[in-house]
Amino acid sequence: MMHRTARIAALAGVLGFALAIGWPQHAPVTAAHALSPVAEASTAAVPATRQTLPDFGDLVDRVGPAVVNISVVQEVANPFGGGNDPFLDFLRRFGAPIPGMPGGPGMPNGEPQIARGVGSGFIVSADGYVLTNAHVVDDATEVTVRLTDKREFKAKVMGVDKRTDVALLKIDAKGLPTVKIGDAEAARVGEWVVAVGSPFGFDNTVTAGIISAKARRLPDETYVPFIQTDVAINPGNSGGPLFNLDGEVIGINSQIYSRSGGFMGISFAIPIDVAMKVRAQLQEFGAVQRGRLGVHIQPLNQELADSFGLDAPKGALVLNVEPDSAAAKAKLQQGDVILGVNGQDVADSNELPRIIGEMRPGTEIRLDIWRDKKRRTVVATLGGQQDERLQSLSGERPETGGKLGLDARPLSAAEARQLGIAGGLVVEQVDGPAAAAGLQRGDIILALNNTPVRDVATFRQLLDQAGKRFALLVQRGNARFYRAVRLD
Repeated sequence: MMHRTARIAALAGVLGFALAIGWPQHAPVTAAHALSPVAEASTAAVPATRQTLPDFGDLVDRVGPAVVNISVVQEVANPFGGGNDPFLDFLRRFGAPIPGMPGGPGMPNGEPQIARGVGSGFIVSADGYVLTNAHVVDDATEVTVRLTDKREFKAKVMGVDKRTDVALLKIDAKGLPTVKIGDAEAARVGEWVVAVGSPFGFDNTVTAGIISAKARRLPDETYVPFIQTDVAINPGNSGGPLFNLDGEVIGINSQIYSRSGGFMGISFAIPIDVAMKVRAQLQEFGAVQRGRLGVHIQPLNQELADSFGLDAPKGALVLNVEPDSAAAKAKLQQGDVILGVNGQDVADSNELPRIIGEMRPGTEIRLDIWRDKKRRTVVATLGGQQDERLQSLSGERPETGGKLGLDARPLSAAEARQLGIAGGLVVEQVDGPAAAAGLQRGDIILALNNTPVRDVATFRQLLDQAGKRFALLVQRGNARFYRAVRLD
C-alpha cells in the first residue's frame, strides 16, 4: 500500500509541474490529483525561480563579441638535448631511430622547437587593450588575437604579472566592443555565472554554473582570493571572462582542480578587481610594483589566540622581522599580531600579503598590532618587493594534552653561531602536551610567550609563571613558527 501511495503522489507531482510550466492541459483532472493534496500544496509553495532555469541567450549575444581567441607561438627547448643526451645514447644502443639523425624523425638535434598554444581573453577598452592570463602568453614569441568577426591582429604583450596570473595585451584597432566590469565583492555564493572562452580552440564556447565559494586560497598563492565555481573550464578557457547574469565580468578564468587533467567540477577565477588593479600598473609601467613590509607570518588558531590574550584567532602573527626592512624601521617585533592596515581588518594572515602587495613602494601605512596583550598602532613606510620576500607560512593546528613532557638542553656557543641565533634549547625528547602541540626532537625553543630562552633554569622559571596556556617560538631547520601549549 505504501508503494502505491508513493506512485500516486509522484504522478500528481509530475502533472502539477506540467501545469506550472505550460504543458498542454487537454487531459481532465483525475482521481490521482484528489488523492495527493500534499503534492498539490508543495507545488504551489515552490517559488517561481525554482521552476525555471535562466536563459543565457540574450546575455551571450551582448557579451560574446568582446571575448577573443588568443593563439600563441613559443620556442621550447629540444627535449632530446644535445649529442651527449643519455636518452639518445639509450636509443643508439638498441638501434632505435634517433630524432634529427639519418633515418630518424626530422627533429634538429639540440635546436629549439616551435610550440603552439591557445587561450582566451576579453577586450577592456575600445582602443584595443585585452586582458588574459599570464600563463597563456608568457614567453611567447608571437601572439595573435582573433575576434568573433574573424578579424585577426598581432598583439603586443604590454606586461605580465605571474603572481596574479594576469597579462595585458594591445592590438592596433579602434571602436572595438568591450565588456562591462562588475563587482566581484558583491557576487554571492550560489548565484549563476557564465564563462565564455575557447576550450580546445573552439571559439566562443559558453558554459554555465554557480559560484561555489569565494576568497579561496590556493597553495603558494597569497595575492589572489579566488572565486570558486562549478563552471566547466578546460584547456583554452584560460584568460576568458566569468560573467554574472547582468553581463558584467566578475573574474578571469584561470585554474581548475583536477586529478585526471580534465574538468572535475571545481574551477577558479581571479576576481576582476584584482585584475583591474594589475591592469592599471601594467599599462602604466609594464610591470607591477608592490609594497614590501619585510615580515614572515603565520596564522593564529584559537589556542595561539588564547596564549596571546586575544579574544579571537584573527590577524597575522609575526614570526620574524627582516633587518633593514620597513617592518624593522617601524619597530615591529617577533610575536606581534598585525590586526589591521589603515583601518582595514586583517581577519586572516593570508589577507596581509594581498593588502600590502596592492600598495606602492613608499606608501606610508598605519598598522594596528597586538603586543603584550594591548592594542597599539605603528607607522611604516613600505619598501619595494622586487625579490617577493613577503611570505606567509602555514601553521599546523596543535593538539591538547596533559603535562609538558619535554627534555631539552641549551645550544652550545658553536651551535648558536652556526645557526645564526643568540641561543635556545634543543629538544631531545618530547612527550605529552609538547608532543601534542607539534614539537619534535631536534626543534630549538627560542622563546616562551616572547621572552627569549637561553638556559634550562630560565625556561623552568618562565614555565612556572606562564600558567596553563602559553606559546613557544620554535625553530625547525630554516623555518620559525609558534606552537600553543595547553597544560589543562
